[in-house]
Amino acid sequence: QVQLVESGGGLVQPGGSLRLSCAASGSIFGVGDMGWYRQAPGKQRELVAITSGGATNYADSVKGRFTISRDNAKNTVYLQMNSLKPEDTAVYYCNAAIYVSVYGSNIFWGQGTQVTVSS
Repeated sequence: QVQLVESGGGLVQPGGSLRLSCAASGSIFGVGDMGWYRQAPGKQRELVAITSGGATNYADSVKGRFTISRDNAKNTVYLQMNSLKPEDTAVYYCNAAIYVSVYGSNIFWGQGTQVTVSS
């Protein structure tokens, strides 16, 4: 069984920072792309940031404020969020392509962590 466990969400004032973590565990042969998505109330889930083969991509709304990174030895992806705005309020989900064998990967999701930006 493979699990993605997230941590680091919470309540923060506008302009503040949070760091999210997502660790993959279980029967893992390898880990491919890892990313973060978010879903605000009444809205569709959207891509926030992704790391793929050493490259990173960000949604326009978070460029210059958020940084995605990963520790391959720990099968962990991070999202450093600075200069947070109320519109960043959402449930944040991590996502990873995990190889459980040499034959291919499956997509796994974390359980979600709430980020609330409010004064």
